[in-house]
Amino acid sequence: MSEVESMNAEFIERIELKIAYLERANNDLSEVVYRQQQEIDALRAELAALNGKMEATMTEQTVYTLEQEKPPHY
Repeated sequence: MSEVESMNAEFIERIELKIAYLERANNDLSEVVYRQQQEIDALRAELAALNGKMEATMTEQTVYTLEQEKPPHY
C-alpha cells in the first residue's frame, strides 16, 4: 500500500469515527429530548388538574343551614 493510500485510509477512518461519535451523540440527545417532553406533558396535565381544582374551589359556594353556621363570637 502506498503512502497516499495509507493516508487516505487513515483519513476515511477518522471521518468514520467522527460520524459514529456524532450519531451516538445525536441518539443520546434525542432520548433526552423525548424524556423531557414526557415530563413536560405530565406536568402540564398535573397543572391543568390543579387549576381545575382551584377554580372549582373558588367558584364553589357552601350553603350552610342555620344549625351548621357558627355564631360570630366563635
